[in-house]
Amino acid sequence: MTETNWAGNLTYGASALHEPASIDELSALVAAAPAVRGLGSRHSFNRIADTTGIQVSAAGLPALVEVDAAGRTVTVSAGLRYGELVEDLDRAGWALHNLASLPHISVAGAIATGTHGSGDRNGSLASSVAGLELVTADGSVSTVRRGDPDFDGMVVSLGCLGIVTKVMLDIVPTFDVRQDVYEGVSWESIADNLDAITASAYSVSMFTDWSDAGAGQAWLKSRADVTPPDEFFGGRPATRALHPLPDESAEFTTGQLGAPGKWWDRLPHFRLGFTPSNGQELQTEYLVPRPHALAAIDAVRTLASVIRPLLFVSELRTIAADGLWLSPSHDIDCLAIHFTWRMQVPEVTALLPALDDALAPFAARPHWGKVFESDHDRLLAAYPRLNDFRTLADRLDPEGTFTNELTSRWLDR
Repeated sequence: MTETNWAGNLTYGASALHEPASIDELSALVAAAPAVRGLGSRHSFNRIADTTGIQVSAAGLPALVEVDAAGRTVTVSAGLRYGELVEDLDRAGWALHNLASLPHISVAGAIATGTHGSGDRNGSLASSVAGLELVTADGSVSTVRRGDPDFDGMVVSLGCLGIVTKVMLDIVPTFDVRQDVYEGVSWESIADNLDAITASAYSVSMFTDWSDAGAGQAWLKSRADVTPPDEFFGGRPATRALHPLPDESAEFTTGQLGAPGKWWDRLPHFRLGFTPSNGQELQTEYLVPRPHALAAIDAVRTLASVIRPLLFVSELRTIAADGLWLSPSHDIDCLAIHFTWRMQVPEVTALLPALDDALAPFAARPHWGKVFESDHDRLLAAYPRLNDFRTLADRLDPEGTFTNELTSRWLDR
């Protein structure tokens, strides 16, 4: 059966997809195959999960959600999707510090690509990883924990070091969140108040179509005991629930208008009970070091005339720094500039080099799971530990079992 990614813009070239039911079965598959890539929830828009060999999914491994209250961690099977663990975790009185826009993505896939939520003080999803178990190229099972020599290089791994089977995540006491949406925050207000805007809530997202009007919507996710402002830097409170796309129904978005709800039902933009179908869209994202945020926004605005005809919507949000080598927020707080494109593959592909050119002066870091066009030298300038990671991959996977054409190009390996 031919497999495609979530968006349907890619047909994988793998010879087979395997979903082993045990670690022993997975180990045997990996040890016998000359080329292997892990496949998560298929929410990557590029060929990071592709291979000329076999793909393996950890989704068939025994489900595990094991809370260690004393250690403030939860150990989960890597193939689980976030939405499959959050309610169990909440019932035990605990929470994750953040979630991505969709709770339907796999834990291992999100971590391997540096996927994130939002918030000035909130690191990426990978920043909460305290330990990993993985099957390496010879089929053996290896574990690594925070503080081990290779740990910071192994978390955001691009799938190049092995097939992750279990993940240990930091947890925090459960909490409630309210979500308030404001309409109409101008570019002038953003330029004058960016730090204050992004510090206004636990998580802040601004949505724009890059028109001269600025951000059409600002979504504030706050602890439930926080009272939001009546006016938000010139923006007015929404009087009805909204979708990030102005003409779309808000039926499947998480609760708004200040109604409090569980962390897992407010931190994402879309509801857990909503199962996304194949998305007729493409996505690109760059994380820009915070000191360059406004200059990067201005650079994108100069491309507005060519961006807007291809765009559904863009999102601006912030992520706290972490120490993980290939994390897009490695060692510095960042502003993420996200593009959700129409499914116009040739036109979007043609635009990507110009977007990379516009953002390269700001050491912008592309999200590893989205579509982008860059080269090794630019990636090395943006990700200063890139060559260290290549050395680590050479040591842990000397035959290149877990490499593919895309990661080889990125790593110059």
